[in-house]
Amino acid sequence: MYRKDEETGLSCSNECNDRFVLTVPDFLEQRMSDFEEVSIKTRLNGKPLVLGKKPDQHSIILQSNDYLNISMHPDISRAQIEKLEKAGQELVMSAVFMHDGSDKALFESSMAEFAGFESAILCQSGWAANVGLMQVIADSTTPVYIDFLTHMSLWEGIKSAGAIPHMFMHNDTGHLEKLVQQHGKGIILVDSLYSTTGDIAPLRDIIDIANRYDCVSVVDESHSLGTHGPQGRGLVASLGLTDRVHFITGSLAKAFAGRAGIILCSNRFARCYPYMAHPAIFSSAILPHEIAGLATTLGIIAAGDERRVKLYENAEFLRDGLRDLGYAIVSQSQIISLEPGTEPETEALRDALEDRNVFGSVFCAPATPKNRALMRFSVHCGFERDKLQYVLDVCDAIRDEVGMRNWKSTKRNKGGAK
Repeated sequence: MYRKDEETGLSCSNECNDRFVLTVPDFLEQRMSDFEEVSIKTRLNGKPLVLGKKPDQHSIILQSNDYLNISMHPDISRAQIEKLEKAGQELVMSAVFMHDGSDKALFESSMAEFAGFESAILCQSGWAANVGLMQVIADSTTPVYIDFLTHMSLWEGIKSAGAIPHMFMHNDTGHLEKLVQQHGKGIILVDSLYSTTGDIAPLRDIIDIANRYDCVSVVDESHSLGTHGPQGRGLVASLGLTDRVHFITGSLAKAFAGRAGIILCSNRFARCYPYMAHPAIFSSAILPHEIAGLATTLGIIAAGDERRVKLYENAEFLRDGLRDLGYAIVSQSQIISLEPGTEPETEALRDALEDRNVFGSVFCAPATPKNRALMRFSVHCGFERDKLQYVLDVCDAIRDEVGMRNWKSTKRNKGGAK
């Protein structure tokens, strides 16, 4: 009861037409329809909220995580090219098969020395680092204490490990301590610098709680590694807490401007991790030319104090200017967010900015809580002051247009607009 399609040669039943039509089951159709109804059909431009206009060469783009403005550094490009030209056949394989002395191992040693840890583990991404770490250190019996705004990769790691999450209110060390007293020793997870709000964790108090209650401490330094601390070694190092923290993780796709992640840890843990973490076992390792670029980047970052000073100056100028205009800014860093709250309000802000050639990054659920959508400005050290002043002028001009004075964040701030 089957016949062949003349063009494809595939067989189908007599009931089918000339071509086999693959149907989508109802449950998948419903999931896609639900997404389209909520996230696309409600948008004025028929696209997801994060996609507005396309910037052009004259646009001011505040979207990049390349905080030290080094992604196009000629030394980094040259290191990658030279490695590709000199290399033989690159082995595309899991890192579990790599021996001591590999390019990966040498870079890990350099990163560990830079950060003041015994060892470092190079991962495919910051996401892979956090998920893999949690798979190894937690299980269904482990209480995990996690800040409400900690990066989604650590939440996903908890889920992957089957561990028990206990969320504490953002940067609320009193709430954290009460939870630890109630549920016992476990793992404490925080970001040092939060990627949506740009504020900084009270690391001294958090690490003190971790050590007093015999908890494992994990600090994600994705947005502070390279930008903060001596030689860019991060906020943990800047506070002299390196020897009191069990693990630091980070994405090397921010200030390091690459595509990788890192776990800073003890020698013993580094020996075990590659054979316990699924992202390490079942995904191919970073390639040698990519590692060559990261190794060169490390030297540029360590010598990058002038870049960091300019970054701080630029961030402070924009933060202070936005506050003077009445925007509720909680940032303490190069990440500066405007929080309209609802998605329609955020869409209006996005369009008003982009109509004037200013492009930030829209964050909405699941990257933020529902009705806490925001526009993130990411500052880098390469901005000239006149460009940042133009952003402030635009934000001044659009306050009434976007209803800034009626945003919940503005009302919470109690400052209103000047």
